[in-house]
Amino acid sequence: MQKALSLQFTAGIVPFYAVTFIGYWAYGSSTSSYLLNSVHGAKWIKILANAAAFLQTVISLHICASPMYEFLDTKFGRSNESVYSVRNWIVRVVARGTYLTVTTFVGALLPFLGDFMNISGAVSVIPLTFVLANHMYIKVKGKDLSLLGKTWHWANVWFFAFLSVVAAVAALRFMVIDSTAYHVFADL
Repeated sequence: MQKALSLQFTAGIVPFYAVTFIGYWAYGSSTSSYLLNSVHGAKWIKILANAAAFLQTVISLHICASPMYEFLDTKFGRSNESVYSVRNWIVRVVARGTYLTVTTFVGALLPFLGDFMNISGAVSVIPLTFVLANHMYIKVKGKDLSLLGKTWHWANVWFFAFLSVVAAVAALRFMVIDSTAYHVFADL
């Protein structure tokens, strides 16, 4: 388990920071918020990168929307019929399609919805992913951990708690900035 987690975080963090620092080095602070708008070069690379971003968005959407899908299936489906019955299949397609259509419309309607996503990430995703996980590990393995292990996990707790606060302040700042140019369906 420890090896899998190490691989997961390494495989996730290294490309993330590589793109961040190399992109800043190459383009400076004047780059577009969507990095691929600033990339020049072979067209196939931009197409491949956009396709990968699209697939990642679709996959993460379905992962995050799974609880809503389950609610819709339970609410509108017939439990006495097979999950694959024609009626349940039609209800599932219509309910999920309507949900995706409405959420896409609301996302396009509210141009700084991304800023709300930033603040929700700052106050929920960062603490749940990093702070809570490290704190739980300390509580479970506390007596068995070496001094270095305890120091490492407490450093993670404090660093990511601080990062969460900084990210929340930055998200609020972006909301204030974007709200000055707000109009429905704006392309900020």
